Amino acid sequence: MTKDEKTSKNEEEEYPVIKGKTKLRRHDSLDIESTNVKGHHGHGSKDTSWAIVLSLAFQSLGVIYGDIGTSPLYVYASTFPKGIKDNKDILGVLSLIYYTITLLPLIKYVFIVLWANDNGKGGTFALYSLLCRHSKVGLLPSTQIEDQQVSNYQLKLPSNQLGLSLKLKKFLENSIVSKYILLIVTMLSTSLVIGDGVLTPSISVLSAVSGLKAASKSVFTEGRVVWISVAILILLFSVQRFGTDKVGYSFAPIVSVWFIMNAGIGLYNFIKYDPTVIKAVNPLHIIQYFTRNGKQAWVSLGGVVLCVTGTEALFADVGHFSVKSIQVSMSVVVYPALMLTYTGQASYLRLHQDNVTNAFYNSIPGPLYWPMFVIAVLSAIIASQAMISGTFSIIQQSLALGCFPRVSVVHTSDKFEGQVYIPEVNYVIMTASVIVTLAFRTTEKIGNAYGIAVVLAEAITSSFMILVMLVIWKTNIIFVIVYVCCIVSVEMVYLTSVLYKFPHGGFFPIAFACLLLSIMYIWNYVYRKKYYYEVENKVSPETLREITSQSNFCRIPGLAIFYSELVHGIPPIFEHYVGNVPALQSVVVFASIKSLPISTVPAEERFLFRRVNPRELYVFRCVVRYGYTDARNDDEPFERLLVERLKEFMRDDFWIHVNKTQIEQRSGDVVEMAEEPNHDYINDNENDGETKKANEEEMEREIEVIEKASRVGIVHLMGEPEVMSNKGAGLGKRIVIDLAYNFIKKNLRQTDKTLDIPRKRLLKVGMTYEL
Repeated sequence: MTKDEKTSKNEEEEYPVIKGKTKLRRHDSLDIESTNVKGHHGHGSKDTSWAIVLSLAFQSLGVIYGDIGTSPLYVYASTFPKGIKDNKDILGVLSLIYYTITLLPLIKYVFIVLWANDNGKGGTFALYSLLCRHSKVGLLPSTQIEDQQVSNYQLKLPSNQLGLSLKLKKFLENSIVSKYILLIVTMLSTSLVIGDGVLTPSISVLSAVSGLKAASKSVFTEGRVVWISVAILILLFSVQRFGTDKVGYSFAPIVSVWFIMNAGIGLYNFIKYDPTVIKAVNPLHIIQYFTRNGKQAWVSLGGVVLCVTGTEALFADVGHFSVKSIQVSMSVVVYPALMLTYTGQASYLRLHQDNVTNAFYNSIPGPLYWPMFVIAVLSAIIASQAMISGTFSIIQQSLALGCFPRVSVVHTSDKFEGQVYIPEVNYVIMTASVIVTLAFRTTEKIGNAYGIAVVLAEAITSSFMILVMLVIWKTNIIFVIVYVCCIVSVEMVYLTSVLYKFPHGGFFPIAFACLLLSIMYIWNYVYRKKYYYEVENKVSPETLREITSQSNFCRIPGLAIFYSELVHGIPPIFEHYVGNVPALQSVVVFASIKSLPISTVPAEERFLFRRVNPRELYVFRCVVRYGYTDARNDDEPFERLLVERLKEFMRDDFWIHVNKTQIEQRSGDVVEMAEEPNHDYINDNENDGETKKANEEEMEREIEVIEKASRVGIVHLMGEPEVMSNKGAGLGKRIVIDLAYNFIKKNLRQTDKTLDIPRKRLLKVGMTYEL
């Protein structure tokens, strides 16, 4: 038995039961789950009413479809940058667009990937969290068995066990390399989606404003178009603080008009110019297109793939809406409108192939030009909303899981969960988008960069989906093979094409993603190192007794909440504190704010307590569990909830302590811990009336100690350890910890601000950790 195991065994008290009698359960959630709230399944409640579904579907038009909805502005121009050489190529490209939109956004994301959400939350981290919960592949510290009993933690899975699934799960669990690969790839995908959040506003707004050049090239030069685009971008990011709810309702009518007018113009052009383009539904035209053009057809795929931009945000934004609402809006409005829009432009180009560089505006009937220009600009602004909202969602997830530096997360809606705004990230993305617009200046150059970010992020999602299908869903291998052949293979072909444009602007999203990946990995690496340092140097119960028994140590009125990353045991920074300040409040709670790899934890299951012996010290350990979308708010005051849950725990803990004492007195045998508490059995069969009354009075006195301490005042003690590499560390470790991590930490938000701790009652305790 290791030293840590011995210490843990000393800390853990096993409570007995008389064989053959009604069993007793200790409500100690650091051993077993305290409760299991039935019927609480997080975001599922969104889908109970069709009125809510339709409301969310309408909102989703203004938030997640602007990107894919404005792609007709630049797809044909990006696909044929040097003009159309053969009129038949239009049919080949239209056929590619048909099947790309059908396979990727519609079938893959809307009807497959969205079902892999984590209690209503989407994005790569949601897929990663699913894998962590159903197999031991996570690298995040403080994993506990009792967390798996949280009512939101488990999914309903098929009962049949496939041999391949078990073998794959075992391989992932036993391979430390695959665990690191999964974490790093998750961070990479997150970084790419954030990169999309930079590029989407630039290309969408710039392509829409470029319509001014078609009206008057002499007045609206390239430089003026760029600066107008920059002004619009700044305005767009400035309104993000109002929240997705308000932005969605404001934008949804505009996007609805955009889709309706595009569909109408597309149908008009289809009938007027060349209805025979409907032949493009035959995939044979794709084969003929590649046969005629060879390598050039393969290179042009980098432009075709832009027709599915924003689909990764569609998954990331599912937490802002719901699966059903997105399925309704995509199937009923977005998909038909896109098909008609691209078909109408193809019909126009069959007779005007020289106008491909500005096909969208040139195909608009004269009287509708300026109305469509205004709506196009507004829709381009809205297109950026999809990636911005998705970026906020995935950063919130990675932040809660210890994979992103501390930033402020503001919940912007009282009606719907998951709608957040992150000020620091908003201004960083705004700055980057402005720089990209000023540097690249044309949609063609931005498109070269954009394609790589889009396809690589989608390919990573597909890879995770294969693991989800095999490990979690236990999908039949035949269906997995069909998924790989029909969807993954298509994405791989597109990926090879967009990588060809790496030297022509494609380097930007890769470089940007690598920078973010480095920051995320450095933060997570030190986060884990700090946790394991505290585990190895935690204060033992014996040391705690020695500290409190010293003659110069005194207790003062009040309740102290001492924050720590440590889940089991007392952090080493506490010994450092009492060594310099030999005084402590009458009640002490060591609180560990712990993030689970699930979206939300019900309030009833949030606090887990244990009492530290000796009992007269009134020292408790508490784990406060949050999902990665949970946050403290005014409706659930943290201090009040903690005190109430502590008193509930003390009542149960007192009766179990009494029962244990009585059993030991009668039999002296220590037997196994039991399942259900039975206070009637305790009091009616073991105690007479006087003993029962005395026990109740003693319990009330203990509860009064907690109430009195909380009334005197609650002080928050927080360890602020300075980290540095140990003396024998190598150069790489010193660079990561001493330079990179400490630089990031000093320039970002502090822990007390992130946790929203009252500053007037906060006391920080410093200590140096040598990692």
